[in-house]
Amino acid sequence: MPDAKNNRARLLGSVGLLVGLASIGGVALSAFGYRQDWWSVTRALAISEYAAYAAILSFLVSAAAIFHAVSRRRRGALLPATLGLLAALPILAMAAGWEYATRTTPPINDISTDTENPPVFWDTPTPTDYPAGNASAQHAAYPDVAPLEVSLAPADAFTLARALVRDRGWEILAEDESEGRIEAVATSFLYGFKDEVAIRVTEIDTGARIDLRSRSRLGRIDRGANAKRIRTFLADLSKKAQP
Repeated sequence: MPDAKNNRARLLGSVGLLVGLASIGGVALSAFGYRQDWWSVTRALAISEYAAYAAILSFLVSAAAIFHAVSRRRRGALLPATLGLLAALPILAMAAGWEYATRTTPPINDISTDTENPPVFWDTPTPTDYPAGNASAQHAAYPDVAPLEVSLAPADAFTLARALVRDRGWEILAEDESEGRIEAVATSFLYGFKDEVAIRVTEIDTGARIDLRSRSRLGRIDRGANAKRIRTFLADLSKKAQP
């Protein structure tokens, strides 16, 4: 009888582990298929959503198996149940992060440090103007997104900005030091989503001013990704510009 109960506990833990591994496989397949043009972004995200449901199931089943194993001293079930819990956690964290960002960020995907005279995209595949109705929503959600002023000559600020673009592995589409203009494409790690970045360096009395504009090619929302990209880029540039 104890062996039968121990086997049931192990089975429950194994089911949790298998479902957790399936959730990881689902996200990996979703991303790989999108990168290979097997399906659209809508289908890819739908597959990821099912993978998130699988992760929830894995978490619940694995947690139940752990409780069962501990309360009834079935140590043999602990290992697969714990592994199932660990397999589910990264997918749950990713899904929770996406859901939180979707609910807490505005439905816009084009962010600029200068909303009155934003940097212009000239060399991207689909150049468009900064959306007319974006500014109020952007300022309300990201009041800290602003130009960076540094006490460097514009040419030196341009060189630093270009080096940072290359350090990040962004694809440079165009660069013109005389115009203080850089256009690049940032590619997301998992799905390979393309976001376009325009950098403008201008001369001011105290040195140089750097403006950035970042926008997503796909979708109507960016879950805060473009604002985050601008913040981190300018923060790094500010550090490098320190004497």
